[in-house]
Amino acid sequence: MPNPKYKTSRSKTRRRRSHLRLSPVQLMECPRCHEAKLSHRVCTSCGYYKGREVLKIKEKA
Repeated sequence: MPNPKYKTSRSKTRRRRSHLRLSPVQLMECPRCHEAKLSHRVCTSCGYYKGREVLKIKEKA
């Protein structure tokens, strides 16, 4: 296998990896209970998605 002729500098490496950062999580408000939830996911506090009950959530004692 061929080896690199010169050492890759830090700036060259960091420029190459500049697009590999994490993006922030997209939260939205649940229309039923107004809690923050991930978009296109079932609400973890009420169990509804698109106006239908998908999960049965047990009430806290």
